[in-house]
Amino acid sequence: MHFIVKVFPEIIIKSPPVRKRFIKQLRDNLRLLLSPIGGIDVQRDWEKIEITAADTGLDSNTLAEREARVADVLSRTPGIALYASVTAYPLEDDLHSIYERTLPHWQQRLAGRTFCVRVKRSGQHSFSSTDVERYVGGGLAQHTDNAGVDLKNPDVTVRLEIKDGRLLVLSDQAQGLGGFPLGSQEAVLSLISGGFDSTVSTYLVNKRGIRTHFCFFNLGGNAHEVGVKEVAYYLWQKYGASHPVKFVTVPFEGVVAEILQHVSNSYMGVVLKRMMLRAATVVADEMKLPALVTGESVAQVSSQTLPNLKIIDQVTKALVLRPLITMDKGEIISLSRRIGTETFAASMPEYCGVISVKPTTRARADKLEWAEAQFDFSVLEQALAERRVTDIRELAESVAVPASVSVVNSLPAGAVVIDIRHPDEVSLQPLNLESAQVQPIPFYQLNSRVASLPGEHSYFLYCGKGVMSQLHAAQLAEEGYGNIGVYRP
Repeated sequence: MHFIVKVFPEIIIKSPPVRKRFIKQLRDNLRLLLSPIGGIDVQRDWEKIEITAADTGLDSNTLAEREARVADVLSRTPGIALYASVTAYPLEDDLHSIYERTLPHWQQRLAGRTFCVRVKRSGQHSFSSTDVERYVGGGLAQHTDNAGVDLKNPDVTVRLEIKDGRLLVLSDQAQGLGGFPLGSQEAVLSLISGGFDSTVSTYLVNKRGIRTHFCFFNLGGNAHEVGVKEVAYYLWQKYGASHPVKFVTVPFEGVVAEILQHVSNSYMGVVLKRMMLRAATVVADEMKLPALVTGESVAQVSSQTLPNLKIIDQVTKALVLRPLITMDKGEIISLSRRIGTETFAASMPEYCGVISVKPTTRARADKLEWAEAQFDFSVLEQALAERRVTDIRELAESVAVPASVSVVNSLPAGAVVIDIRHPDEVSLQPLNLESAQVQPIPFYQLNSRVASLPGEHSYFLYCGKGVMSQLHAAQLAEEGYGNIGVYRP
């Protein structure tokens, strides 16, 4: 197995020390992320990263599964522009040998398709890159069932690299996330509610190489907190697992009650946002984080007009990042679908404690000052004092699982295992058990389908790390389901 990873172009144009640091950071991130697979070697040079593993002694299914797992990690790691599976050959200094090495890899793939050949070459050779492109392209045109050569808009691009006495034949090239390697920028605190906006904004700062901690303001719903923990864990595991982060829960029920009692109706939304920013600033300062992240977009709701955003920001000295500020709701939902958070957001239990009948779109400083003068700020201080900080890796252990929920590593007779992982993850690593029936129900369908499951069985939820399964089991137990457990082999 051999992959070549091309770094994001913005990294290449950095100064030499910064470029070196970014590529080293990406290499270190990949080493950590690929370590569970085992036997993977990750090396870097000035412009790319190479990933290799010995193929001896492994059957074809194991090799294919390992390659798929590596490709999956590369597809979701910030800092990667492109990655491709490659085959390396010793370079013989003649054009025909290059063609002969290339033909077996592309003979079947060019059938019925237009193509061109592109060569990247460095070093001293008796031929130029253009010579190789013409010779190999001519040979492929004659000896494959292709639809012709198209140098401007081909269906397929055959890519070769010649460097350091090696010929690299690239295939299965795929797009990476782009952005910068995680950890190359300072960390931030993301205010996450679990909906479309806050999950997409968190993803976007992660993609830019920014390690992102989570801050959730619980307005009174336990199901909502479970859902937010679940999507936060998904975002971290999918796009940021190279660096541990914190999940901070701030109980805001008392703050909401104080606003409902003492703040005029039209100013409730703005005051709530200001209280959240005040609290988030305290959390960020204690964690030594220079910036906050929110999912606000201009004029999407009344509290997000420019005058209101300006007056909300006045309560903090922290930098407030708003990655979605000019995005339309449709664009946000489309991006959430692409990154896998749409299903979370669409099924997220909502708890909205503050709804203004006629919210202001242009909050005035004098009225806001009077409104907050009626607010008892000791309630906000109490909420901060009662906040809970959890390492995202220990999220499962932070869930209070009722005693009625069995957590087992071996299954009783007649048990049914419900695999709640995302279908893509199930496809990548299927769960095959000889001792029990396995029924796949994605986490986002579980709440709607659990009532229709036959009541005579015992069901054990399964996910890769045991986090989502425990979160869901705890929630279902609270709703009265007594035949739900957790399978953690």
